[in-house]
Amino acid sequence: MVTGEELERVLEGGGTIKGYIGYEPSGLYHVGWLAWMFKVSDIVEAGVEFTILEATWHAFINDKLGGDMELIRGSARLLREFMGALGLPVDRVKFVDAEELASDPDYWALVIGVAKSSSLARVKRALTIMGRRAEEAEIDASKLIYPAMQVADIFYLDLDIALGGMDQRKAHMLARDVADKEEMRRIYERVTGRKLKKPIAVHTPIITGLQGPQKIEAGEVDEVYSEAKMSKSKPETAIFLHDTLEAIREKIKRAYCPPKILEFNPIIEINKHILAARGGYRLQVDRPSKYGGPIEFNSIEEVEQAYVKGELHPLDLKEATARALIELLKPVRSLVESRSDIREAIEVIGKAVTR
Repeated sequence: MVTGEELERVLEGGGTIKGYIGYEPSGLYHVGWLAWMFKVSDIVEAGVEFTILEATWHAFINDKLGGDMELIRGSARLLREFMGALGLPVDRVKFVDAEELASDPDYWALVIGVAKSSSLARVKRALTIMGRRAEEAEIDASKLIYPAMQVADIFYLDLDIALGGMDQRKAHMLARDVADKEEMRRIYERVTGRKLKKPIAVHTPIITGLQGPQKIEAGEVDEVYSEAKMSKSKPETAIFLHDTLEAIREKIKRAYCPPKILEFNPIIEINKHILAARGGYRLQVDRPSKYGGPIEFNSIEEVEQAYVKGELHPLDLKEATARALIELLKPVRSLVESRSDIREAIEVIGKAVTR
Protein backbone atom coordinates (compact mmCIF):
# COMPACT_ATOMS: atom_id res chain seq x y z
CA MET A 1 0.00 0.00 0.00
CA VAL A 2 1.10 3.54 -0.72
CA THR A 3 0.28 6.32 1.75
CA GLY A 4 -1.16 4.18 4.54
CA GLU A 5 -1.44 7.16 6.85
CA GLU A 6 -3.49 9.04 4.26
CA LEU A 7 -5.83 6.08 3.98
CA GLU A 8 -6.35 5.96 7.74
CA ARG A 9 -7.18 9.68 7.81
CA VAL A 10 -9.71 9.35 5.00
CA LEU A 11 -11.42 6.33 6.58
CA GLU A 12 -11.60 8.07 9.97
CA GLY A 13 -12.72 11.41 8.54
CA GLY A 14 -16.33 10.49 7.82
CA GLY A 15 -18.31 11.52 4.79
CA THR A 16 -18.53 9.73 1.45
CA ILE A 17 -15.35 7.92 0.43
CA LYS A 18 -15.00 6.83 -3.17
CA GLY A 19 -12.82 3.98 -4.41
CA TYR A 20 -12.34 2.10 -7.64
CA ILE A 21 -10.46 -0.49 -9.58
CA GLY A 22 -10.17 -0.50 -13.35
CA TYR A 23 -9.47 -3.67 -15.31
CA GLU A 24 -9.25 -4.71 -18.95
CA PRO A 25 -11.97 -7.20 -19.92
CA SER A 26 -9.55 -8.99 -22.17
CA GLY A 27 -10.07 -12.73 -21.85
CA LEU A 28 -10.78 -15.42 -19.29
CA TYR A 29 -10.09 -15.03 -15.58
CA HIS A 30 -7.61 -16.87 -13.39
CA VAL A 31 -7.26 -17.19 -9.63
CA GLY A 32 -4.80 -14.31 -9.47
CA TRP A 33 -7.75 -11.97 -10.01
CA LEU A 34 -9.20 -13.11 -6.69
CA ALA A 35 -6.55 -11.09 -4.84
CA TRP A 36 -8.20 -7.82 -5.85
CA MET A 37 -11.75 -9.18 -5.86
CA PHE A 38 -11.47 -10.14 -2.20
CA LYS A 39 -9.91 -6.75 -1.41
CA VAL A 40 -12.91 -5.06 -3.02
CA SER A 41 -15.10 -6.87 -0.48
CA ASP A 42 -12.93 -5.58 2.37
CA ILE A 43 -13.09 -2.01 1.08
CA VAL A 44 -16.85 -2.13 0.56
CA GLU A 45 -17.29 -3.51 4.08
CA ALA A 46 -15.30 -0.51 5.33
CA GLY A 47 -18.05 1.75 3.96
CA VAL A 48 -16.40 2.89 0.74
CA GLU A 49 -18.56 3.74 -2.28
CA PHE A 50 -16.86 1.53 -4.84
CA THR A 51 -16.76 1.51 -8.64
CA ILE A 52 -15.43 -1.26 -10.89
CA LEU A 53 -14.43 0.29 -14.20
CA GLU A 54 -14.68 -2.14 -17.11
CA ALA A 55 -11.91 -0.61 -19.20
CA THR A 56 -13.26 -1.62 -22.59
CA TRP A 57 -11.62 1.21 -24.53
CA HIS A 58 -8.34 0.50 -22.80
CA ALA A 59 -8.54 -3.16 -23.83
CA PHE A 60 -9.16 -2.03 -27.41
CA ILE A 61 -6.06 0.21 -27.35
CA ASN A 62 -4.10 -2.69 -25.88
CA ASP A 63 -5.10 -4.95 -28.81
CA LYS A 64 -6.96 -7.40 -26.60
CA LEU A 65 -9.40 -9.94 -28.10
CA GLY A 66 -8.51 -8.74 -31.57
CA GLY A 67 -9.99 -5.33 -30.82
CA ASP A 68 -13.49 -6.83 -31.01
CA MET A 69 -15.54 -4.64 -28.66
CA GLU A 70 -18.40 -7.15 -28.50
CA LEU A 71 -16.00 -9.83 -27.24
CA ILE A 72 -14.45 -7.33 -24.82
CA ARG A 73 -17.87 -6.47 -23.39
CA GLY A 74 -18.69 -10.18 -23.23
CA SER A 75 -15.58 -10.73 -21.16
CA ALA A 76 -16.75 -8.00 -18.77
CA ARG A 77 -20.15 -9.65 -18.37
CA LEU A 78 -18.44 -12.95 -17.61
CA LEU A 79 -16.47 -11.45 -14.74
CA ARG A 80 -19.63 -10.00 -13.20
CA GLU A 81 -21.17 -13.48 -13.30
CA PHE A 82 -18.14 -15.07 -11.66
CA MET A 83 -18.00 -12.41 -8.94
CA GLY A 84 -21.67 -12.95 -8.16
CA ALA A 85 -21.21 -16.73 -7.99
CA LEU A 86 -18.38 -16.28 -5.48
CA GLY A 87 -20.62 -14.25 -3.21
CA LEU A 88 -18.80 -10.98 -3.76
CA PRO A 89 -20.79 -7.75 -3.22
CA VAL A 90 -21.79 -7.11 -6.85
CA ASP A 91 -25.00 -5.49 -5.65
CA ARG A 92 -23.03 -2.98 -3.57
CA VAL A 93 -20.56 -1.81 -6.19
CA LYS A 94 -21.16 0.21 -9.33
CA PHE A 95 -19.99 -1.29 -12.61
CA VAL A 96 -19.08 1.31 -15.22
CA ASP A 97 -18.18 0.65 -18.86
CA ALA A 98 -15.40 2.94 -20.06
CA GLU A 99 -17.76 3.81 -22.92
CA GLU A 100 -19.69 5.96 -20.42
CA LEU A 101 -16.59 8.00 -19.66
CA ALA A 102 -15.46 8.21 -23.27
CA SER A 103 -18.83 9.57 -24.37
CA ASP A 104 -18.38 12.69 -22.20
CA PRO A 105 -16.28 15.54 -23.71
CA ASP A 106 -15.24 16.54 -20.18
CA TYR A 107 -13.45 13.20 -19.83
CA TRP A 108 -11.30 13.92 -22.87
CA ALA A 109 -10.54 17.37 -21.51
CA LEU A 110 -9.06 15.62 -18.47
CA VAL A 111 -7.10 13.19 -20.67
CA ILE A 112 -5.56 16.19 -22.43
CA GLY A 113 -4.88 17.83 -19.07
CA VAL A 114 -3.00 14.76 -17.89
CA ALA A 115 -0.99 14.68 -21.13
CA LYS A 116 -0.13 18.38 -20.81
CA SER A 117 1.02 17.79 -17.23
CA SER A 118 3.26 14.81 -18.11
CA SER A 119 6.47 14.44 -20.09
CA LEU A 120 6.73 11.98 -22.96
CA ALA A 121 9.45 10.09 -21.09
CA ARG A 122 7.24 9.73 -18.02
CA VAL A 123 4.30 8.44 -20.04
CA LYS A 124 6.53 5.91 -21.81
CA ARG A 125 7.82 4.63 -18.48
CA ALA A 126 4.22 3.97 -17.45
CA LEU A 127 3.51 1.68 -20.40
CA THR A 128 4.35 -1.34 -18.24
CA ILE A 129 0.87 -0.94 -16.67
CA MET A 130 -0.55 -2.40 -19.88
CA GLY A 131 2.09 -5.10 -20.22
CA ARG A 132 3.93 -3.12 -22.88
CA ARG A 133 7.45 -1.79 -23.27
CA ALA A 134 8.23 1.83 -24.03
CA GLU A 135 9.49 1.11 -27.53
CA GLU A 136 6.10 -0.28 -28.59
CA ALA A 137 4.73 3.27 -28.70
CA GLU A 138 7.08 3.90 -31.61
CA ILE A 139 4.90 1.59 -33.72
CA ASP A 140 1.45 2.40 -32.32
CA ALA A 141 1.04 5.91 -30.90
CA SER A 142 -2.33 5.02 -29.35
CA LYS A 143 -0.38 3.22 -26.63
CA LEU A 144 0.71 6.63 -25.33
CA ILE A 145 -2.92 7.58 -24.71
CA TYR A 146 -3.47 4.66 -22.33
CA PRO A 147 -1.61 5.99 -19.24
CA ALA A 148 -3.26 9.40 -19.64
CA MET A 149 -6.66 7.72 -19.87
CA GLN A 150 -6.05 5.65 -16.75
CA VAL A 151 -5.10 8.74 -14.76
CA ALA A 152 -8.08 10.62 -16.21
CA ASP A 153 -10.34 7.72 -15.12
CA ILE A 154 -9.27 8.31 -11.53
CA PHE A 155 -9.78 12.07 -11.73
CA TYR A 156 -13.08 11.89 -13.63
CA LEU A 157 -14.59 9.51 -11.06
CA ASP A 158 -13.54 11.89 -8.24
CA LEU A 159 -11.85 9.11 -6.30
CA ASP A 160 -10.23 8.97 -2.89
CA ILE A 161 -8.82 5.46 -3.32
CA ALA A 162 -7.36 3.73 -6.38
CA LEU A 163 -7.05 -0.03 -6.02
CA GLY A 164 -4.91 -2.14 -8.33
CA GLY A 165 -2.30 -4.85 -8.54
CA MET A 166 1.34 -4.04 -7.93
CA ASP A 167 1.78 -3.92 -11.71
CA GLN A 168 -0.43 -0.80 -11.73
CA ARG A 169 1.84 1.14 -9.40
CA LYS A 170 3.23 3.44 -12.09
CA ALA A 171 -0.23 4.60 -13.15
CA HIS A 172 -1.15 5.44 -9.57
CA MET A 173 2.12 7.26 -8.97
CA LEU A 174 1.61 9.20 -12.19
CA ALA A 175 -1.86 10.19 -10.97
CA ARG A 176 -0.48 11.39 -7.65
CA ASP A 177 2.27 13.39 -9.33
CA VAL A 178 -0.05 14.96 -11.92
CA ALA A 179 -2.53 15.88 -9.17
CA ASP A 180 0.16 18.24 -7.81
CA LYS A 181 0.57 20.07 -11.12
CA GLU A 182 -0.96 23.55 -11.14
CA GLU A 183 -2.02 23.32 -14.78
CA MET A 184 -3.87 20.05 -14.15
CA ARG A 185 -5.62 21.56 -11.15
CA ARG A 186 -6.79 24.54 -13.19
CA ILE A 187 -8.10 22.33 -16.01
CA TYR A 188 -9.84 20.03 -13.56
CA GLU A 189 -11.56 22.81 -11.64
CA ARG A 190 -12.66 24.51 -14.85
CA VAL A 191 -14.10 21.27 -16.27
CA THR A 192 -15.68 19.79 -13.12
CA GLY A 193 -16.12 22.66 -10.70
CA ARG A 194 -14.43 20.55 -8.01
CA LYS A 195 -11.08 20.51 -6.27
CA LEU A 196 -8.75 17.80 -7.57
CA LYS A 197 -8.04 14.98 -5.14
CA LYS A 198 -4.68 13.28 -4.84
CA PRO A 199 -5.62 9.59 -4.91
CA ILE A 200 -4.54 7.12 -2.27
CA ALA A 201 -3.05 4.01 -3.88
CA VAL A 202 -3.79 0.52 -2.52
CA HIS A 203 -1.97 -2.35 -4.21
CA THR A 204 -2.79 -6.04 -4.13
CA PRO A 205 -0.21 -8.81 -4.62
CA ILE A 206 0.54 -10.40 -7.98
CA ILE A 207 0.36 -14.20 -8.04
CA THR A 208 3.37 -15.84 -9.66
CA GLY A 209 2.67 -18.03 -12.68
CA LEU A 210 2.63 -21.79 -12.22
CA GLN A 211 5.89 -22.15 -14.11
CA GLY A 212 7.65 -19.97 -11.59
CA PRO A 213 9.96 -17.04 -12.26
CA GLN A 214 11.23 -17.47 -15.79
CA LYS A 215 14.75 -15.99 -15.75
CA ILE A 216 13.73 -12.84 -13.88
CA GLU A 217 16.53 -10.34 -13.76
CA ALA A 218 16.91 -7.44 -11.37
CA GLY A 219 14.86 -4.48 -12.52
CA GLU A 220 11.99 -2.20 -11.66
CA VAL A 221 9.41 -3.87 -9.46
CA ASP A 222 6.51 -3.63 -11.92
CA GLU A 223 8.63 -5.13 -14.70
CA VAL A 224 9.54 -8.06 -12.46
CA TYR A 225 5.88 -8.65 -11.63
CA SER A 226 4.94 -8.41 -15.30
CA GLU A 227 7.43 -11.13 -16.24
CA ALA A 228 6.56 -13.49 -13.36
CA LYS A 229 2.81 -13.14 -12.96
CA MET A 230 0.07 -15.62 -13.73
CA SER A 231 -1.32 -14.60 -17.12
CA LYS A 232 -4.50 -15.39 -19.04
CA SER A 233 -2.56 -14.92 -22.28
CA LYS A 234 -0.23 -17.72 -21.17
CA PRO A 235 -2.65 -20.50 -20.13
CA GLU A 236 0.17 -22.76 -18.97
CA THR A 237 0.89 -20.28 -16.16
CA ALA A 238 -2.65 -20.01 -14.82
CA ILE A 239 -5.45 -21.76 -12.95
CA PHE A 240 -8.70 -20.37 -14.35
CA LEU A 241 -11.77 -19.74 -12.23
CA HIS A 242 -13.81 -22.06 -14.47
CA ASP A 243 -11.26 -24.91 -14.56
CA THR A 244 -12.48 -28.43 -13.82
CA LEU A 245 -11.47 -30.34 -10.70
CA GLU A 246 -9.13 -32.48 -12.76
CA ALA A 247 -7.50 -29.45 -14.40
CA ILE A 248 -6.90 -27.75 -11.06
CA ARG A 249 -5.33 -30.86 -9.55
CA GLU A 250 -3.11 -31.47 -12.57
CA LYS A 251 -1.97 -27.85 -12.85
CA ILE A 252 -1.07 -27.64 -9.17
CA LYS A 253 0.67 -31.02 -9.32
CA ARG A 254 2.96 -29.72 -12.10
CA ALA A 255 3.45 -26.25 -10.60
CA TYR A 256 6.77 -24.75 -9.56
CA CYS A 257 7.10 -25.23 -5.79
CA PRO A 258 10.73 -25.46 -4.65
CA PRO A 259 11.33 -26.95 -1.17
CA LYS A 260 11.80 -24.43 1.67
CA ILE A 261 11.46 -21.44 -0.70
CA LEU A 262 8.66 -18.89 -0.25
CA GLU A 263 9.64 -16.16 -2.74
CA PHE A 264 7.97 -16.44 -6.16
CA ASN A 265 6.39 -19.73 -5.07
CA PRO A 266 2.89 -19.77 -6.64
CA ILE A 267 1.53 -22.47 -4.31
CA ILE A 268 2.55 -20.53 -1.21
CA GLU A 269 1.14 -17.36 -2.76
CA ILE A 270 -2.21 -18.99 -3.55
CA ASN A 271 -2.48 -19.93 0.11
CA LYS A 272 -1.36 -16.54 1.41
CA HIS A 273 -3.16 -14.14 -0.92
CA ILE A 274 -6.23 -16.14 -1.94
CA LEU A 275 -7.15 -18.98 0.43
CA ALA A 276 -6.24 -16.98 3.55
CA ALA A 277 -7.68 -13.70 2.27
CA ARG A 278 -11.26 -14.23 3.43
CA GLY A 279 -10.64 -15.25 7.04
CA GLY A 280 -11.16 -18.58 8.73
CA TYR A 281 -8.14 -20.08 6.98
CA ARG A 282 -7.59 -23.77 7.53
CA LEU A 283 -5.36 -26.07 5.49
CA GLN A 284 -5.82 -29.77 6.09
CA VAL A 285 -2.81 -31.84 5.01
CA ASP A 286 -3.55 -35.55 4.75
CA ARG A 287 -0.33 -37.55 4.67
CA PRO A 288 0.68 -41.09 5.65
CA SER A 289 1.86 -41.71 9.22
CA LYS A 290 5.38 -42.52 7.98
CA TYR A 291 5.62 -38.92 6.78
CA GLY A 292 4.25 -37.41 9.98
CA GLY A 293 0.55 -38.16 9.63
CA PRO A 294 -2.29 -35.69 9.04
CA ILE A 295 -1.74 -32.12 10.19
CA GLU A 296 -3.90 -29.01 10.19
CA PHE A 297 -2.66 -25.45 9.77
CA ASN A 298 -4.82 -22.58 11.00
CA SER A 299 -2.78 -19.64 9.74
CA ILE A 300 -0.64 -18.87 6.74
CA GLU A 301 2.21 -18.10 9.14
CA GLU A 302 2.13 -21.69 10.38
CA VAL A 303 2.26 -22.96 6.80
CA GLU A 304 5.19 -20.73 5.88
CA GLN A 305 7.18 -21.64 8.97
CA ALA A 306 6.66 -25.37 8.45
CA TYR A 307 7.53 -25.08 4.78
CA VAL A 308 10.75 -23.12 5.31
CA LYS A 309 11.86 -25.62 7.95
CA GLY A 310 11.21 -28.54 5.60
CA GLU A 311 8.46 -29.91 7.86
CA LEU A 312 5.91 -29.57 5.04
CA HIS A 313 6.79 -31.32 1.79
CA PRO A 314 5.93 -29.58 -1.54
CA LEU A 315 3.81 -32.53 -2.68
CA ASP A 316 1.75 -32.49 0.52
CA LEU A 317 1.33 -28.72 0.24
CA LYS A 318 0.20 -29.06 -3.36
CA GLU A 319 -2.39 -31.75 -2.63
CA ALA A 320 -3.85 -29.77 0.28
CA THR A 321 -3.89 -26.56 -1.75
CA ALA A 322 -5.67 -28.25 -4.65
CA ARG A 323 -8.43 -29.50 -2.34
CA ALA A 324 -8.90 -26.08 -0.73
CA LEU A 325 -8.91 -24.23 -4.05
CA ILE A 326 -11.39 -26.69 -5.58
CA GLU A 327 -13.72 -26.04 -2.66
CA LEU A 328 -13.34 -22.26 -2.99
CA LEU A 329 -14.16 -22.33 -6.70
CA LYS A 330 -17.08 -24.75 -6.38
CA PRO A 331 -19.72 -22.00 -6.94
CA VAL A 332 -18.10 -21.00 -10.23
CA ARG A 333 -18.11 -24.59 -11.47
CA SER A 334 -21.77 -24.90 -10.52
CA LEU A 335 -22.53 -21.71 -12.47
CA VAL A 336 -20.70 -22.98 -15.55
CA GLU A 337 -22.35 -26.39 -15.40
CA SER A 338 -25.84 -24.90 -15.09
CA ARG A 339 -25.59 -22.16 -17.74
CA SER A 340 -25.07 -22.94 -21.42
CA ASP A 341 -24.60 -19.22 -22.18
CA ILE A 342 -21.69 -19.07 -19.75
CA ARG A 343 -20.08 -22.13 -21.30
CA GLU A 344 -20.49 -20.63 -24.76
CA ALA A 345 -18.96 -17.33 -23.66
CA ILE A 346 -15.96 -19.15 -22.16
CA GLU A 347 -15.45 -21.08 -25.38
CA VAL A 348 -15.73 -18.04 -27.69
CA ILE A 349 -13.55 -15.78 -25.56
CA GLY A 350 -11.00 -18.54 -25.00
CA LYS A 351 -10.61 -19.07 -28.74
CA ALA A 352 -10.20 -15.34 -29.31
CA VAL A 353 -7.41 -15.14 -26.71
CA THR A 354 -5.43 -17.94 -28.34
CA ARG A 355 -5.74 -16.59 -31.90
